[in-house]
Amino acid sequence: MQKHIHVVGIGGIGISALARYYRYLGYTVSGSDQSDSTLIFTLRAEGMDISLGHDAKNLPAHTHLVVYSEAIVTKPDIPISDQLVSNPELARAKELWIRSLSYPEALAEIVNTKKCIAIAGSHGKSTTSAMTAVACKGTSPGASAIVGTQVPQLGNTNFHAEESDYFIIEACEYKRAFLRYRPYITAVTNIDLDHLDYYHGIDDYLAAFQTLVDQTDRYVIVFDDDPQSVKLTILEEKKVTIRDGVIYFLKKDAIGNYHEHAVPLPPLLLQVPWAHILRDAYLAYTIGYIMGMDGEILVSKLQWYTGAWRRSEIVRTTYQWNILMSDYWHHPNEIIPTLRALHEKYPDRKLYVVFQPHQYSRTRELLSDFSQAFQDVDTLVIPNIYFSRDKQEDVEWMTVERLMEAIRPYQPHVIDGKGLENTAKLILKYDKKNPNSSIILLLGAGDVDELRKVI
Repeated sequence: MQKHIHVVGIGGIGISALARYYRYLGYTVSGSDQSDSTLIFTLRAEGMDISLGHDAKNLPAHTHLVVYSEAIVTKPDIPISDQLVSNPELARAKELWIRSLSYPEALAEIVNTKKCIAIAGSHGKSTTSAMTAVACKGTSPGASAIVGTQVPQLGNTNFHAEESDYFIIEACEYKRAFLRYRPYITAVTNIDLDHLDYYHGIDDYLAAFQTLVDQTDRYVIVFDDDPQSVKLTILEEKKVTIRDGVIYFLKKDAIGNYHEHAVPLPPLLLQVPWAHILRDAYLAYTIGYIMGMDGEILVSKLQWYTGAWRRSEIVRTTYQWNILMSDYWHHPNEIIPTLRALHEKYPDRKLYVVFQPHQYSRTRELLSDFSQAFQDVDTLVIPNIYFSRDKQEDVEWMTVERLMEAIRPYQPHVIDGKGLENTAKLILKYDKKNPNSSIILLLGAGDVDELRKVI
């Protein structure tokens, strides 16, 4: 009998990719999630038996392994062990002595047997992972990949598998999850304090990245102009630095001595013309180069990249000829350059932005930054704040009204959407009254993207 793996929370973007990889390895895969989605529909079409809602009956008795998304752990005031036992499928697994692993634990069991390429950093992990996977796909030495977005060049999925020693992953820093991995290469996009519901400040946050650096086997790639990344202590023989358009690293000569080696980065004509995407592309190029890939092939592959799901994604043109876009960004330092780039690319179009903050705690901690993040938009709608692992005190304090009060001095055209359903009506009304004039952007990491179905 084939080994069976059951995935709790299978609708998550990262864990669904892992489920696909298990299928590639020959396992049968089932799963469950709280609500339906286009992704779950696709996983079913690929042969996975997926139940909606969590129930002990969902777990087959012959299950070999249970993998669960940490998104089902949503109550920070209750010990995680109690929350896991309260999930009926995980409780049933415990009764049956079936091994259960979190998504990072399960992923680590796979990638720690490979030459793991860990893409870490506060912003840009998904794009860099996607670009690196596209660059490596089908080209020696190749690589398997699990990324946090769906990519056209990966068959519109979040996963790619091939026979290779290399495995590309996004290495998320939340709760130090990335310390499960033992990378061969770690690439750091940037370091910008986040996840303040867990980390105690920039020193604590930076210390987590330092530990990841310390347990990286061969190369650590950083940008010389990132103020926090340069604080990392990296052994000189491991360090690869991108500085002023050049890759610098130490190269061993025939008798074993190290000498500095400099490789100019080539010009890239990307199909996704944002400045921060070009930066991600150069990081992907650097990874491929130190893996031993041909530079011309890398340029060709990266210029083939056409973007990814919810990364400045153009969804479609509305009936009134406005451009509907969707973007996952949810941190002020991600939002500001994205809006500025849109304003510069579409100077003749107004920006109508629907922003759903992700987490009450993040919104509260970064309220001052959020207040000034929307100066490049013409109209801002806030439908609600997305709940994820939030404490009750943050939920009670951080209201939409308080957020709007903070934003209004810098952006007076801010509207309370009063929920997603009502926000959809506001968008349709705006679209009708302002034909062929605007970018309508769905912005945030929660369920705001569901609005694309009704607009």
